[in-house]
Amino acid sequence: MTEPIRSLAARYYTDPDIYAQEMSGLLARTWQFAGHVSQLPNVGDYFTFEIAGQSLFSIRGRDEVIRTFYNVCQHRAHEMVTGTGNTRVVVCPYHAWTYELTGHLRAGPNIKSVPGFDRSEICLTEVRTEDFHGFLFVNLDDDAAPMDDWFPGVREEIAELVPNVVRLAPLEWVEVPENCNWKVSVENYSECYHCPINHATFAEGVIKPETYDIQPDADGGYVLRHTTECQPMEKMTYPVDMSVPHAGDYQSWFLWPMFSFQCYPGNVLNTYHWRAHGHENCTVWRGWFTPEGAESEVIRGLAAQDRETTVKEDIHLVESVQRGLKSRGYRPGPLVLDPNCGVSSEHSIAALQRWMREAVDGQEH
Repeated sequence: MTEPIRSLAARYYTDPDIYAQEMSGLLARTWQFAGHVSQLPNVGDYFTFEIAGQSLFSIRGRDEVIRTFYNVCQHRAHEMVTGTGNTRVVVCPYHAWTYELTGHLRAGPNIKSVPGFDRSEICLTEVRTEDFHGFLFVNLDDDAAPMDDWFPGVREEIAELVPNVVRLAPLEWVEVPENCNWKVSVENYSECYHCPINHATFAEGVIKPETYDIQPDADGGYVLRHTTECQPMEKMTYPVDMSVPHAGDYQSWFLWPMFSFQCYPGNVLNTYHWRAHGHENCTVWRGWFTPEGAESEVIRGLAAQDRETTVKEDIHLVESVQRGLKSRGYRPGPLVLDPNCGVSSEHSIAALQRWMREAVDGQEH
């Protein structure tokens, strides 16, 4: 008799040593969301952010190329910039070593007096950056495969379902702190087994839960695809122009380990991205996008509805799970892997937990 696949042991979510291992390994070798190109419209615009415990900043060069660097001076390790801003050159606040927007050292007080000093050899340390339909992703691993290898077909599929994706810019970010391990939150997002019970508005006013399915990539990519039918127009909680191609479709693409694109009915693009802050704390950002970031009463209303229903409902679920994982009485139960798949199957969780286990137990991508 075949033994059922059981959920991960609690230690994967509660052990600070495993979290430390993920920070130096998994999260430093995968594609992580940095920001959106619309945040850097002008030459010299920059923003800072953190990935895997490392302070980074992205900046638009004079050649219009957006580059990302570790936020540290090559002289005596002072941080270069904070927050967001615009600059002609990047100047270290400590000793005024000055770098071009390409990262190359331009000047520094009294450096010409140093015998053998070759400023052409000094450059801020660059981080690999990819523009994915205007969404900027970085990877601290110089040897990592490109995003199209990690997530095959996703770039083309998003372009088809959201034809105006290159015009989009963020209208609203919703920041959601959660007292749970980041993997608990990602797992909750990646199954809809709980949706009919816990998300009435989403299940009755946006999608048909009985048609919801989440499938791992058939070609072995690190992506989970969510598909479903939307509710009849008279049940939808917001207006949808059905004359637009794919207006009645819903699809979501979860990109391992911490980002998801969602296309709601009406070609409405929204996103999730996660940041881990500790072994029991993370933050989820919900992004809502419109052409050029233009104001939209419909999208504002949809974001508010989502914030007051699905987002708020999920906080209680994931924080309860995190508490339960510390219970002495917890014994990891079998995953529900229905051969017919569908909303009440957990094939997506089996894939996620395999990736989680591989990341901790030493297997490489």
